[in-house]
Amino acid sequence: MPTMMQRTRSEVAPVRRTVVSGALPVIAWAVWVSGPGWATPAVAVAAVAGLALFAVDVRTHRLPDALTYPTTALVAVLLTVAGAVTGAWDVAARGLLGAAVLGGGYLVLHLLHRSGLGLGDVKLAVLLGLVSAWFGWPVLAATAVLPFLLGGTAALVLLATRRATRSTAIAFGPFMLGGAAVALTAHRLLVG
Repeated sequence: MPTMMQRTRSEVAPVRRTVVSGALPVIAWAVWVSGPGWATPAVAVAAVAGLALFAVDVRTHRLPDALTYPTTALVAVLLTVAGAVTGAWDVAARGLLGAAVLGGGYLVLHLLHRSGLGLGDVKLAVLLGLVSAWFGWPVLAATAVLPFLLGGTAALVLLATRRATRSTAIAFGPFMLGGAAVALTAHRLLVG
């Protein structure tokens, strides 16, 4: 039986070219979104990992723990360092609380409908809550709502065009990542 790392490598290998070719634009976006500032490394790590998770989930309908766990841990450390260096402990605490809130909300949804929302989505929600709450509660709220709007719209389009049925499985991670990206971009455009 393959180990978790072997399975992750086999899932990531087919999308490696996508991740490598998209890394520079994603990092540029992360630098723009974050200011740049002390939070920039955390946002860049989350963005590159998000690109990999997006590509893997589209292809396999999985969000590998070997990507989500270390990314979440590293982002938490980087944001804690950013909070310490800038003296913004309240902002770092808000990020941690946002991770718990969004992750907890997704866990409740998973427990209510296990076949509709996977544990990978719950783990990704922790990462997205951590990053989005760093930028404020409205960004976290948008990160919580937008995936369902985007995913619901895509599902309706697929149903209307008969490219899917009500029982067709749709990877939700890309909508979570897209929603977070839209929320962070809107925050940057509105707040500056």
